[in-house]
Amino acid sequence: MPHWTSLSVTSFSVCHGLTSPKKHSPYSSVDSERYSSLVKSTMTSRTSSQTVDSIEAEDEHIYGPVIKASKPSITPKVREAKTLHPFLHCEETLETEEPESGPPTRIALNRGKGRSSVPSVTRILQQTMSPGQILLLERWKRKMIAELGEDGFKEYTKNLFRQGKLFHSALEDTLTEAAWKNKETPEYPPDVQGYLKSISHVLEDVSAVRAIESTVQHETLNYLGVADCVARYRGVLCVIDWKTSEKPKPYLRNTYDNPIQVAAYAGALNSDGNYKYQVENGLIVVAYKDGSPGHAHELSSELMSEYWNAWLLRLQEFTEQR
Repeated sequence: MPHWTSLSVTSFSVCHGLTSPKKHSPYSSVDSERYSSLVKSTMTSRTSSQTVDSIEAEDEHIYGPVIKASKPSITPKVREAKTLHPFLHCEETLETEEPESGPPTRIALNRGKGRSSVPSVTRILQQTMSPGQILLLERWKRKMIAELGEDGFKEYTKNLFRQGKLFHSALEDTLTEAAWKNKETPEYPPDVQGYLKSISHVLEDVSAVRAIESTVQHETLNYLGVADCVARYRGVLCVIDWKTSEKPKPYLRNTYDNPIQVAAYAGALNSDGNYKYQVENGLIVVAYKDGSPGHAHELSSELMSEYWNAWLLRLQEFTEQR
């Protein structure tokens, strides 16, 4: 029985193959002789008959000529103030032989002596902030008011101002010659002790204090300010600016406009006849209330020159607004 089944299936397959019509090929009508040379060249050629020039010519014929975009400038154009003014004054000598052992200079700000209309560095920087800076400041203010309320926010800012004033007063006592001669450590308010502890390692490198809380004025550019301190930091004469902060500021960029402020003070000092020396360098010291190690950001003469140019732009913008 298995033998007949196999035989019948085989016979059916053979018969079916003999009786099925032949399938029509789509290539049967192609003139092989006509295209033989093309097929032969395609199969035997190792390289394309088209070149880069021919491809570009064909593309240009179909799509039109290629318009090449101009290359972007590698170095962005640096803005400069319309009126450039030197940061240093050549008639004054750098780091004169003037003795540094005497008491530091302190010229109080007196608005009554023809200074009532002279704008301060702080005012100029506040009125020429970028839209981004204004937005961040407004956002921070709204956040604080939402947390503390209107009255709470006013009290908060009042306390910040008071703590900053006490901190600067304590630094003045610490850096003056009288404080160093006093063997007893002065007692400072609790609000200030954390700040002083925070920058104690910085104060160890500060020496030869020449000015403290002293007014500097630029007669030609018509602005003034009060420099926190002029002293040597690790042997280099600097304009020093003391700052308090509730948030860490480990990088110079975290200090926002403070470097411009320091450059403005130094430029004014260099042109002010009350100071018989020139200062090329700066220092921003950030102190923290919790006593954590503060940050000291040094401003080299090259950086000071850059920030001086930035200050001239802000000063120009302020003048144009008026």
